[in-house]
Amino acid sequence: MQFADRLKNVETSAIRELFKLLGKPGIISFAGGFPDSAMFDVEGIREASNQALNEEPGAALQYGATEGYQPLREQLAAFMRSKGALDVAPENLIVTTGSQQALDLLGKTMISPGDKVIVEGPTFLATIQCFRLYGAQLISAPVDAHGVDTDKLEQLIAEHQPKMVYLIPTFGNPSGALMSLERRKRVLELAVKYQTLVVEDDPYGDLYFGEAPPPSMLALSSQVPGSREWLAHCGSLSKVLSPGLRVGWMVAPPALLANATMCKQFSDAHTSTFAQATAARYLKAGRMPATLAHVRQVYAERAQAMGNALRRELGDAIEFVQPQGGLFVWARLTGANGKISNGAEFAKRAIDKGVAFVPGVPFYAADPDASTLRLSFATADVARIEEGVTRLAQAL
Repeated sequence: MQFADRLKNVETSAIRELFKLLGKPGIISFAGGFPDSAMFDVEGIREASNQALNEEPGAALQYGATEGYQPLREQLAAFMRSKGALDVAPENLIVTTGSQQALDLLGKTMISPGDKVIVEGPTFLATIQCFRLYGAQLISAPVDAHGVDTDKLEQLIAEHQPKMVYLIPTFGNPSGALMSLERRKRVLELAVKYQTLVVEDDPYGDLYFGEAPPPSMLALSSQVPGSREWLAHCGSLSKVLSPGLRVGWMVAPPALLANATMCKQFSDAHTSTFAQATAARYLKAGRMPATLAHVRQVYAERAQAMGNALRRELGDAIEFVQPQGGLFVWARLTGANGKISNGAEFAKRAIDKGVAFVPGVPFYAADPDASTLRLSFATADVARIEEGVTRLAQAL
């Protein structure tokens, strides 16, 4: 068969390939990027789905509007307003099949072959794959513990005049970085100055462990005149409610939203109306704050346990910033005292010891750091985290 030329730009996810190795009995996995299914509010979701079927069975089971189920759009707009984005109205957003679809719609509507797009280095692997599928030339902007380096970002924008800039400002995947308030405002100012679309992907912003993170760039856009015209915000219920519902959303300028809606018509007509009706009832019932409080507490304990174990068992062979939220520890092998310094080689040794993680190289669009790795603490309890890290030390 003669497949489309665009498929030459992408390859199978390194993470998905790694999952094939995880069937080994007794393996402890720090590889996945998903929430712990034990955290799902099954009873609350069951009540919400029953409500949807009892109250509006026709609407929940019939075709729906491409833009989304109106009661859910209203609840999502209210959810965004509760987090400081005070001027978000239902018509400012569309419901997507997970925030992953929002990224795909951005690729379809914004990227022509050869267009330049700036992403963080490292960034979400699926974004690299998605944008490359549409022919983007990806440019990597460096990240530290406080998010993207905005001075370097401005240099790259001025030099390359990208079609858009994609960022995960709050507990990024895989970096775990938390962009400072100052840098968030600076990014919005750069969007206006260079008239460049900034995409704020925010699937982890509600998963903070101590004090709340700075407001989203969407919330801050009211303080930077003109920035809302150059900002798209992607949100998701996957990490805080259930990935299986596949409910995400995108807030964007009207013209972009209209074109994304048109492309969504071609893709799936609309996100599952049953899932949307369930999510709408769940949010309306007011259960989300308690769910988030529980999830934050559990993940905070696990993140601390992993950090403590890494420091204790691996010592100066590894360096990382203790996560303040999200699902990941992003680490770098130092090679101290002759220990291994290559993440991919370390991953192979770790599998032999019965523990899995993801090497860092696939998360870079350019200039990968081969010494990096991503560890997820979300799906293992404290005892398994400590045992897994002990096995990691044996693989050094």
